[in-house]
Amino acid sequence: MMPFGFDKARPEGLRLLLLGAHSDDIEIGCGATLLKMIDAGQVAAVRWVVFAAAGERQQEAQASADTYLAGVAEKEISILDYQDTRLPYAAPEIKAYFNEHIRSFAPDLVFTHYRDDRHQDHRIISDLSWNTFRNHCVLEYEIPKYDGDLGIPNCYSRVADQFAKQKVDYLMKHFASQTNKHWFDPETFLGLMRIRGLEAASPTRYAEAFHARKLVF
Repeated sequence: MMPFGFDKARPEGLRLLLLGAHSDDIEIGCGATLLKMIDAGQVAAVRWVVFAAAGERQQEAQASADTYLAGVAEKEISILDYQDTRLPYAAPEIKAYFNEHIRSFAPDLVFTHYRDDRHQDHRIISDLSWNTFRNHCVLEYEIPKYDGDLGIPNCYSRVADQFAKQKVDYLMKHFASQTNKHWFDPETFLGLMRIRGLEAASPTRYAEAFHARKLVF
């Protein structure tokens, strides 16, 4: 398998746009990949947006983003308080937010939700991501959950054991409000990364997977 990477895409580092419907989505979907890229010096700037996080969830999201981006010089974090499970009903407002506050960031790489995710909040963020960034490299991450909708990804990021476990440690540390859910535990997150690592023949055993619908070589 011939790997393709971002190490030479832009000498000064990439501009990453990270979009999540809820306060832990970005971390679950691409946290290890983000840690890997920051550690490798591949990230110049980050725009991090969470759309539905209020109260305790907002505080958790902010603390987690601050931890992940501690080593990034240029960063902007926005934690919004749209109502959880109701994002499709606020689509016109969210679309306006994309146009007025996100589009001008001009990212090199966009991380967003999987288009066929069964959670309605996830799907609307994915749809608006593609609607706004039509000529960009977009990677759709996956969120494990009860619906069983992971799909068949076609793009893999091999991640070192260090970053896989750091991602899980951060999830457990920053999102205490979620630990009462039957699926929110280290085995879920490490298990999925282990399966994706198997599929990617990762020498480190772990990987994160994405859906890459358009790539230009």
